[in-house]
Amino acid sequence: MSGLPRRAAACALLLAALPALAADGPPAKPASPPPTPAATVATQPTAVPEYRVGPGDVLEVVVFGNDDLSRSTNVQTSGTISLALLGDVNVAGLTLPEIKTKLTSLLARDYLVNPQVDVKVKEYQSQFVTLIGEVNSPGKKPLRGRTRLIDMLVEAGGFTPRASGEIVISRVEGTFAGGLKTLRMRLGSAALTPQDQVNLEIALQSGDIITASPKHYVTVEGEVMRPNRYVLEGDLTVSGAISSAGGLTRFGSQDVKVRRVDLQTGQTTIFAVDLKDVRRGKAVDPPLLPNDVVSVSRRVF
Repeated sequence: MSGLPRRAAACALLLAALPALAADGPPAKPASPPPTPAATVATQPTAVPEYRVGPGDVLEVVVFGNDDLSRSTNVQTSGTISLALLGDVNVAGLTLPEIKTKLTSLLARDYLVNPQVDVKVKEYQSQFVTLIGEVNSPGKKPLRGRTRLIDMLVEAGGFTPRASGEIVISRVEGTFAGGLKTLRMRLGSAALTPQDQVNLEIALQSGDIITASPKHYVTVEGEVMRPNRYVLEGDLTVSGAISSAGGLTRFGSQDVKVRRVDLQTGQTTIFAVDLKDVRRGKAVDPPLLPNDVVSVSRRVF
């Protein structure tokens, strides 16, 4: 996707597809949002490399003024294309400008005077990325030229209503800048921030796996103003979840219990949190995990 108007339109489409996090209850807010680790999120636009042709791609070769030499040709598993006069020419791993220069040089050396050659990719069939998770059209998608994250998200039809806005990109071949194999980011649901714009411009390469994570929830029940299920965002703590639920009622106890189920073993654990001690700095305000249940009992008078 090239050109600022097209990028802006794609961003607008993607943002429209990103569901509001309040769709299944208001989003829970941590008491003080933790900073995003700089190591896992892009901080500046990444240069998108030229597309390099590979086996399976179909090329359209045009030799102007020589229709008999122009043709569509598949890149074979050997990495070559077959052309009249030239026979088999190795093009695997080359960019389109490099292929154009190579064919022009070969034709000019033995066959034509000042040949004019153009090369385009008719079908992209050699390089793919995989989208999984909460997008409307997951699956294996071909890379088409210079491909950015936003290109693939738009092609996948945006996010489902179950999406959290968190995206994880796993690099199977090679690494990202800084030697990272995985990048994590979160798109806002109200408006795309400058950092979101930078993240959406991340250049993809063949083999990348893009995961759109689902929303996770915690439940706050008992003597709170708005008992409900809340979206788990960031390092949401027990006091933060209670704050999102409107705080305690006048009958609410300061002694809170958290029920947690281990998804692997099915074992349930319950631990207590004293909100008074948390406020005084005498106790840790524990972060919550997906599906935790925070229970506020009625005070005993």
